[in-house]
This record gives sequence, C-alpha cells and structure tokens, in this order.
Amino acid sequence: MTRTLPRVRDRVALPARFRFAAALRRGLWWIVLSLTGGVERRGRLPRGGCVVVANHSSHADTAALLAALDARHTPAIGAAADYWFASPWRRRICRRLAAGFPVRRGGGGMDDLLSMADELRSGRAVVLFPEGTRGQDGELGSFHRGALVLAERAGVPVVPVGIAGTDRLLPKHGRLRSALVRVSIGDPLPPTTGPREARDAVAALHARTVAEPLKDSATRRRVASVVTSRLGVPLAFCWGLAEALSWPLMPELLLAAVCVAVPRSALRMSLGALAGSLAGGLLAVQLAAAGVQPPAPLTTERMRAEVRSELAAEGASAVRHQPWNGVPFKVYGAEAGRAGVPALDWLAASATARGSRTLTVGLGFAAFGLLMRRHRRRYGQYLVLLGGGFAAGLSLIVAGWA
Repeated sequence: MTRTLPRVRDRVALPARFRFAAALRRGLWWIVLSLTGGVERRGRLPRGGCVVVANHSSHADTAALLAALDARHTPAIGAAADYWFASPWRRRICRRLAAGFPVRRGGGGMDDLLSMADELRSGRAVVLFPEGTRGQDGELGSFHRGALVLAERAGVPVVPVGIAGTDRLLPKHGRLRSALVRVSIGDPLPPTTGPREARDAVAALHARTVAEPLKDSATRRRVASVVTSRLGVPLAFCWGLAEALSWPLMPELLLAAVCVAVPRSALRMSLGALAGSLAGGLLAVQLAAAGVQPPAPLTTERMRAEVRSELAAEGASAVRHQPWNGVPFKVYGAEAGRAGVPALDWLAASATARGSRTLTVGLGFAAFGLLMRRHRRRYGQYLVLLGGGFAAGLSLIVAGWA
C-alpha cells in the first residue's frame, strides 16, 4: 500500500545569499572529492524541506553530502557541539565550509534539533547522522530518535541516504587516500517513520551502493596491470630513451595513456620517462659528436636549421625552447652533438626543460584520470580520441616546419 506524504508549504523563502553560499560549498567539495577519486550521486531530494539521515563512517561523509545534494535545498549539517564548536577556528570551519549547526551530545541536543524546524518548513534540508558517532567496519549502529522527532515536528519527509567509499577515502583515525565516493539518495519516508525503519532504509542503500561494482574497461585493466608491474617504469624509461634517439612518439603520449589509467602511478612513470629522455638525449649528443646519425623520422631540414641557429646563439640553454616549439627533442640532441656542446651543460639544461614538461604533463593527466574515474569504462574511447588527436597535432606540426 502506498503511503502519501503530507504537503508542506514554504513559509519563508530562503535568502538568495543562502543558496549562493550552498552552491559555492557544493562546488568546493565537488572539486576536492573529484581530485581524490571522484564523487557519484544516485537519486535526488524531494521538493521542499526534508530531514536527511545517512550512515556515518568518516569525517568525509559531510563533504560527500555537500557535494552531492543540490544547492537549492541549502543543506545544513548537524555537528557535534563538543567537538566542532569547541574552539573558534573549528566553529568557523564548520559553519563556513560545512554549513554546520551545533548539536549537544551531553544534554540539550533535542532543543538544538527542534530549533531547525522553521528552516525545514522554509524548504531547507537538514542533514543528520542518527548514529551519533562514526562507525567502523561498515556496520551501522542504532539510530537515535532526534532526527525523526524533528521531521515529525516540522511535518517534512525523512530521506534515507547511503554513503560508500568515504571509509576508504578518510578512514577513522586514518590518513587521506584516493577513493571513489558514491552517494545514493533513497525514496522519502513519512515524518512518522520510526528509528528502526529509517535505519533499515539507510542500511539497505549503503549495502547496495557498496556491493554495486564500478564499471570498468578491460583495456584499462590491462594497461593498469602492466603499469603497476615491474615492467611499468622500465617501459617508460625505454620509451623516453628511444624518442630522444629516433622514435617519433613522444613520452608524453605514453604518460597521457598510463596516468589516466592509473593516476597513483603518475609520478614514478613520469620520472621514469624523464630519466629515459635525459639518458637518450645525452647518448644522442655523444653519437652525433662521433658522426653517427640515427634515423629521425618526421623531422625536417627547417627544424634542424632553426635548432642550429638557437644553439649558436644560446648554447645548451637553447633546449628550453623545445617543449613549446614542436621541434622533437632528438633534433636538439643531434645538433648539440654536432655543435660540440659540452655533455654536462647539455644534461643540466635539458633536465630543466624536459623535466618541467614531462612532470607537468604526467601529473596533469593523473588529475584528469581522477576526475574521470567514474567514467573509466570509457577508457578505450579515450585512447582512440587521444591517438587521433595526437596524430592530427603531429601532422600539423610537421607540416608547419616543412
């Protein structure tokens, strides 16, 4: 039998500045969680005010809800007065970044909750963690009645929410690490809902969200298995070495593929590619000085003439132009060897030029990989676009230097 929820009219319209502040908070926490693994939402809050009840296993739960709930409800988060409002700086952080309001745990907490009844009637969402404290091992504790008494007093529905991933992102008494956070918003329950019914609804949402597998790409999994194995860094080193001598595909192309697939491996893969590039560049200088010229596909005489002119005017520091002018690194290495540039001077100058570009590209694609983590099932399509874009860009560069 379907239960109907009472309709509650907004008594007072929320000020526009409240909604603006809520939108800023939502944007802030969406960005933060996107950079730490991503945030995903299922479901929406009903129109009008409501009391949101959610499981609680991490301090990151508040950030997850603020990022997932829409700003028009201007969510307010109930926070423990004895912790978050115990000092001026915590109070400011809680109010400004989390729209927190104090709830006493040692007596008087019910009065604190009931003071939000008018906010609810005006259309606001009040978010509470009825367990009263963070749980462990994914188990939900018993629910206190306060949130449900508030919903009944204000005549607004109770909305169960299941949060998954925050216990991995920021474990209780643990350190921050990368994890995808998922928030599932359930169907609203009547204001007369009891603690056990509300807890069962939240527990079911949480269990379903945790059990739901993250859709992935078989191609990404294969790439990840290579990158995280003992072959990962040697592969990046060899790619960078080969490109500095003859190979036409720059190491940044490899980083664009692997750092999106496995963001946590970005730094070591970037350093591996950089080390290979520097070693290959140094070898290219020595070979050219000895009169040996490896094949240099997709290079032009105009590129070589430009590099000779730069080396004559600036010496080894001319390589600083390489990351931006489209001339391959191997051209600079070969021409530096023919011009008699000292090997140590070349190594120092190319380390600065190549290092800034390689590390920036690697870490930049790692950040993109974190942002797109929930879309990893589309990794194969990403590789197709990456390859097509690179091929088009390389063709334009070569044609421009022809």
